Amino acid sequence: MLKNVPKLLSPELLKILCEMGHGDELVIGDANFPSERYGQRVVRADGVGGAELLKAILTMIPLDTYAEPNFMLMALTPSDEGKVDPVIWKEYEKIAAEKDGNHQLAMLKREIFYERAQKAYAVVASGEEAIYANVIIKKGVIV
Repeated sequence: MLKNVPKLLSPELLKILCEMGHGDELVIGDANFPSERYGQRVVRADGVGGAELLKAILTMIPLDTYAEPNFMLMALTPSDEGKVDPVIWKEYEKIAAEKDGNHQLAMLKREIFYERAQKAYAVVASGEEAIYANVIIKKGVIV
C-alpha cells in the first residue's frame, strides 16, 4: 500500500512511470487513438478521461524543464480547421499549469504526433471521448 497515489493510476501505469527516465515521452491517447498500432508499451485506462489521467500523472512526475516542447497536443487537420473546437485543450493546459507550471506547449501535425507516439516510452489508452484529446508529455528530472 502506498500513500498519496491517485487511485486511478493502475499498478502497471505506476511501473511505467517509475521505469521512464528523464526525457522519455508518454502519450495519453483518447478513445479513438490507435494505441496498439503506435505504442511500444500500452497501458489500458478504459473508462478514465484524459484530463483525470493527465492530472494524476503530473502528480507523480514533472515535465522536462530542459526540453522545448515538453507538452504536445495533436493539431487539427486542415479538414477540421474552423469546424472543430477541441475544448479539452484548454483543460489540459490548465492542468499542466496548475500541476507543473513549466509546460512548453507545441501543436504537432497529426503525422508528426504519430511518429513521436511510435518512439514514446509508452501509450496510455484512455477512455476519453473528446475529439483531439491526445497529448504527449516529456518526463523531467525527479528532485
